[in-house]
Amino acid sequence: MKTEQRRGAVWSAPAATASTAGGAARIPRQQLWVEEPATRRRMPDPVRGSAVRAVLIMSLTIIQAMVAFLCTLAGSWLAFPMVLSSVGSTVVATWSVLDVWVTRQVWNQRNGVVSVPSSSARQLRRERRRARRAERSAQRDEARIRRRGAGSLSRA
Repeated sequence: MKTEQRRGAVWSAPAATASTAGGAARIPRQQLWVEEPATRRRMPDPVRGSAVRAVLIMSLTIIQAMVAFLCTLAGSWLAFPMVLSSVGSTVVATWSVLDVWVTRQVWNQRNGVVSVPSSSARQLRRERRRARRAERSAQRDEARIRRRGAGSLSRA
């Protein structure tokens, strides 16, 4: 007898029973599927798109190179054109991998990188911000002292 849980569709076999002094006790069943949080962030859409393109191009290039190799072993007339096209495909595959790298760099420059609390760049920004605030408050205090002092001088 199989049971189904709603909203998870967890199927399990009947629970094994163990007899105890108080009678039969059911062993709690374990879930078949347990969701775990992702450990890494999802790639941005443009980067993921170029990565999928690169994987497809590379896989086709490897298949083409294997066919060229087998045609060469068999002595087929198709061997020479396949070798030439494999060389071209290798160039295209290299370009597609570089495209992933360039797309990732461009995305990071346009949208910024994720800053973690221990980031040295964030620490430098905080220090610069504190220095600017201190400089502005010093200028305000100095201007306030000048204004206050100008009216209270003796006219002698």
